[in-house]
Amino acid sequence: MMGALWTAASGMRAQQLNLDVTSNNLANVNTTGFKRARAEFQDLMYRTIRDSGAPQSGSVVPSSIQVGMGVGPGAVQRISSQGEFVQTENSTDLVIEGEGFFQVTRPDGTLAYTRDGSFRKDGNGQLMTGDGLLLSPNISIPATAKDVVIGADGTVSVNIGGTLSSVGQIQLARFSNSAGLNAVGHNLLTPTAASGDAVTGVPQAEGFGSILQGYTENSNVKVVEEMVNLIIAQRAYEANSKSIQSADEMLGQANTLKR
Repeated sequence: MMGALWTAASGMRAQQLNLDVTSNNLANVNTTGFKRARAEFQDLMYRTIRDSGAPQSGSVVPSSIQVGMGVGPGAVQRISSQGEFVQTENSTDLVIEGEGFFQVTRPDGTLAYTRDGSFRKDGNGQLMTGDGLLLSPNISIPATAKDVVIGADGTVSVNIGGTLSSVGQIQLARFSNSAGLNAVGHNLLTPTAASGDAVTGVPQAEGFGSILQGYTENSNVKVVEEMVNLIIAQRAYEANSKSIQSADEMLGQANTLKR
């Protein structure tokens, strides 16, 4: 019965993590470029009372007697499916249709990666994120430019005096395991040993998506699915709490036994 208490407690902790992950998904339902996460669990060690195949009465035991010791978190997996596109009609809002990440330069000079393509121009015409991180490679839009045209291949052109002139080329990055990227907030991801090193290239090259101008990528969170997950986590949490209550009642009955 003491084992049941700890096993049920591990189940409650697991569902708390499940609830935390689901709540974060729902909180970011309108976050540009956000990718929902899924909590994954695995069973813990087993207490073996009898091994299968053990000799017994001239034969062998056909099945073992094992009692599980609960559940623990295995991973929180980021789901990288494409979110819906939202038309903004802003010439510096971009979407990656397919694989890839935009590269931005952080204050310490290192690169971070994002699917959030809602860029702005600073006082020098440079494309940057809402937090002031410059797009890498750096692209500057001349103050005299009337229109900005960004092609599907990432070529940035401006209309000056009725003539289109190229002012830069957007590059994308991809990873062999994008789920292994480390989320650091502000819609930014950084590489890890699990993600591998970034492979860069131009849009529409092999393995890279294309650029769509005037759109942003919405979160890929599906509210109905997350609400269902929320209910499942809550009911599982309640069931584990009932197990603790039942084990406690059984211990109470054992303590009140008299000779």
